[in-house]
Amino acid sequence: MKQSEIIELSTEELQEKLGSFKKSYTDLKLAHSISPLETPMQLRAIRRTVARLATELTKREVQ
Repeated sequence: MKQSEIIELSTEELQEKLGSFKKSYTDLKLAHSISPLETPMQLRAIRRTVARLATELTKREVQ
C-alpha cells in the first residue's frame, strides 16, 4: 500500500489492515523458512507496509 492510500483510511480500517498484514507476513515468513519463496521481496514489501500502517496509527494517537 502507498502512503497516500493509508492516510485516506479510517482508524478502524487501519487496525484491521494492520492485523491482516501482520498475519500474512507471519504466514509468508513461516513458508519461507520451510521452503524458499519464489519472490522473497514480498517479505520486505509486507514488512514495510506493516511499518507504514503502525506509524500512521501512532501518529493519529499522538494528535
